[in-house]
Amino acid sequence: MKILIISWEYPPVVVGGLGRHVHNLAIHLAEAGHEVVVLSRQPSGTHAGTHPTTDTIVEGVRVLAVAEDPPHLLFGEDMLAWTLAMGHAMIRHGLALLDTWTPDVIHAHDWLVAHPAIAIADRCDAPLVATIHATEAGRHSGWISGRITRQVHSVEWWLANSADALITCSASMRDEVAALFGPALSGITVIHNGIDTTMWRFAARARRQGPPELFFAGRLEYEKGVHDAIAALAEVRKTHPGATLSIAGTGTQRQWLADEATRHGVAPWVTFLGSLDHEQLLGWLHRATAILLPSRYEPFGIVALEAAAAGTPLITSTAGGLGEAVIDGVTGRTFPPCEVTALTQAVRNALDEPELTQKMALAANERLTTEFAWSTVTRTTVDVYSSAQRRPRPPLHRPDVPQRPLPGR
Repeated sequence: MKILIISWEYPPVVVGGLGRHVHNLAIHLAEAGHEVVVLSRQPSGTHAGTHPTTDTIVEGVRVLAVAEDPPHLLFGEDMLAWTLAMGHAMIRHGLALLDTWTPDVIHAHDWLVAHPAIAIADRCDAPLVATIHATEAGRHSGWISGRITRQVHSVEWWLANSADALITCSASMRDEVAALFGPALSGITVIHNGIDTTMWRFAARARRQGPPELFFAGRLEYEKGVHDAIAALAEVRKTHPGATLSIAGTGTQRQWLADEATRHGVAPWVTFLGSLDHEQLLGWLHRATAILLPSRYEPFGIVALEAAAAGTPLITSTAGGLGEAVIDGVTGRTFPPCEVTALTQAVRNALDEPELTQKMALAANERLTTEFAWSTVTRTTVDVYSSAQRRPRPPLHRPDVPQRPLPGR
């Protein structure tokens, strides 16, 4: 098949798990014999003078990385305007691409590429597949009353209702998308995120000496629940003196989290590592006693798979996809999101039962080779492509955006 993937993240531009997922999907599709073009962008804050549009073949994938236009727009300050400008640049280069190449299917990843994906699909009359990696309502615990939040939600609604087939990374995300954007959606297929185990060298844990080293990796945003891990550390240290928490990642809540560490009296034992490259992250995964992923909202949680591949014991919330990725008592220890007492007990259990903790880590690693293998993800995704049919395009009304949490949130 000729496949056009549109994503606002693609290496070397990687913001989070979405970029890693799209990269692996593209190269595995190419390895399976498909002709893959990725339409993406140059880094934020650059311009055509420093980072012109490039059209290259990388790992068997044709990557069209579009330069930013001259208007002075910053993602952190002008998110919607910046996104529209990025989409405009992608549309221009995407339409030029159609002069010599026509895709059989278009695959859009998240709301930020809704405009170019819908426009290009309309232009070439190809089926549009959309993966919804997360939702604005989910990130805000169901609240979509803010101006920007409502705007993002409406774009997500537009993309979901324009798609000829939808993909989510977990059953919980499937239910969330159906509740938020239904009822007139195309079929939704659950395809778990994949993991390339060769990128994450497994290291079995010997019986540790010295104080426990707990580790978190991810975006420093409220929904990741890092503040719950900091609160739990204060309690864990009462029974396990010397326990520390190292936090890898960047985000808008960095200073607030540092303030939380001070408020809970654990600032000397909380270390903010900033952004880590692959080898640095792998080193910390091998070093850590366990990884804590206390998300309050998590569509999937690719870090859990990466940690399992590296052999790091898992202690995670049951939020969203984490509840599907980690089996409590079998491949790790889990706890309800937002419950610091339960998180504290899960950590204590992991530290008090090191042999069982290691057994669970081995079981988590073994599970990766089947359920989360990229061969499985690629094959299932191609099945969605093959079955997607272009639907009639009636005019869509502007969605009625609720201003209070949805029932059950």
